[in-house]
Amino acid sequence: MTADDSFGRLDDDDYPAYTMGRAAEMIGATQGFLRSLGEARLITPLRSEGGHRRYSRYQLRIAARARELVDQGTPIEAACRIVILEDQLEEAQRLNAEYRRASESPNPADAL
Repeated sequence: MTADDSFGRLDDDDYPAYTMGRAAEMIGATQGFLRSLGEARLITPLRSEGGHRRYSRYQLRIAARARELVDQGTPIEAACRIVILEDQLEEAQRLNAEYRRASESPNPADAL
């Protein structure tokens, strides 16, 4: 991958662009908190060639939501489950909206 290819991926929400230290700083948490989210299987960071954890923007949004819940007194295991369910609900709502648009279209192939 060339430098130009990497630069183009910065807009990709799933590109693991952030180190653990930077990710923790961005969400206002500790590196230990990020590790605990990995242990709870809420997020699974990718690893660099050197074995260092790398996080995407999508993962940081998930981690930030978990941090909000934990800061409100929710146990980390429960916070992780809540975040997973919220994410699943959002995806289901997005799919329902797509299907609704497709069924309302005169030519269903046009809506997708």
